[in-house]
Amino acid sequence: MQQSDTSQGGPLFWRFWACASGFWERKHASVSWALTVALVAIALAQIAVQYRLNYWNRDFFNALERRDAARLWDEAWLFAPLAALSILLSVGSVWARMTTQRKWREWLTKRLLALWLKDDRYRALKFVTGDHQNAEYRICVDARIATDAPVDMAIGLFSAFTTAAVFTGVLWTIGGSLTISVGVHQLTIPGYLVLGVGLFSFSFTSATLVIGRRLPAIIQSENQAEAEMLAAASKVRESGEHTPRAGEELAQRSPVWLALRQVLERWRQICWQLMRTTLVSQMDLLLAPVFAWVLCAPKYLAGTMTLGELTQASAAFVTLQMAFNWLVDNFQRFSDWRAATNRVALLLLALDQVEGSHEGLPSYPPPHAGTETEGALRQEKRAESQA
Repeated sequence: MQQSDTSQGGPLFWRFWACASGFWERKHASVSWALTVALVAIALAQIAVQYRLNYWNRDFFNALERRDAARLWDEAWLFAPLAALSILLSVGSVWARMTTQRKWREWLTKRLLALWLKDDRYRALKFVTGDHQNAEYRICVDARIATDAPVDMAIGLFSAFTTAAVFTGVLWTIGGSLTISVGVHQLTIPGYLVLGVGLFSFSFTSATLVIGRRLPAIIQSENQAEAEMLAAASKVRESGEHTPRAGEELAQRSPVWLALRQVLERWRQICWQLMRTTLVSQMDLLLAPVFAWVLCAPKYLAGTMTLGELTQASAAFVTLQMAFNWLVDNFQRFSDWRAATNRVALLLLALDQVEGSHEGLPSYPPPHAGTETEGALRQEKRAESQA
């Protein structure tokens, strides 16, 4: 079995989105947009609490450096409500996120089932060329991944951009400029901590993209191998309902072992890819705070930065680095989602071709042809009314 081609990922995504975005339209809009607004509001509140905790970190360690017991107790009492609010927001975020995922999956699965079952299209799929095998696996499993992952990634990406905007200002203010001697000249680097975290994050993000560039295609192939193994095993089970003819039982079991071999081979390839990306992500995680301390050390040793400011700068550096390195932390999830959306989109393309042949219309253009046709959109509207 050849690995799936992901070179047409852009058009495939837009085909998927033309179908899946209907969750935010028409009769479903009131629920879906309310959940979206709740997710954004909770994310903003979490960033506000994180911002306040960053300054609490500075005040606490400054009081510790001064041995100011009264201020230490004040900061300790202030930490309690901040921590409680952070916990409550995290719990609320889980509810809003999983509710959105569940309702979006319900909507998309109903849509796909309606398209698949209408006019017995599932029977006609075998006459359509393309990579659309095991439609039931795509509807049950790939549709789940295609709706679960983007909710997590979208809210994570929104939080990353907002956090980057907020903590860039914090880090720029705390760090200020750094003056270094270059021979007989003095070189001043404004906002050197922001520059440092940018270079640090860029290097690890680039390394992840290069090392893990084949991961989405391998995951897509592994999902297809899993689906084929499930289909082969189902045929063996169904054969037990009647007495097989001579040689038929062996012929039915052979594809199961072949499919298992493909699953294990794809799993081995995924393992090697994840080992490489984990090497980068763990180095990123361990080196970030150390790199921040090294950058802050000259100012602290020179007496121009307090202990509280050093800990605040280090915490802000790591927070900003995590925001910049969103792709590093979510690369495997992004690869899973990309593979799942491609597989759902390929099924939609095949169903579009069946629809075109039934109505005597041109079939939905292949992935390289661009955006969806009006006939495909009319088809989805009719399917939605039946879902």
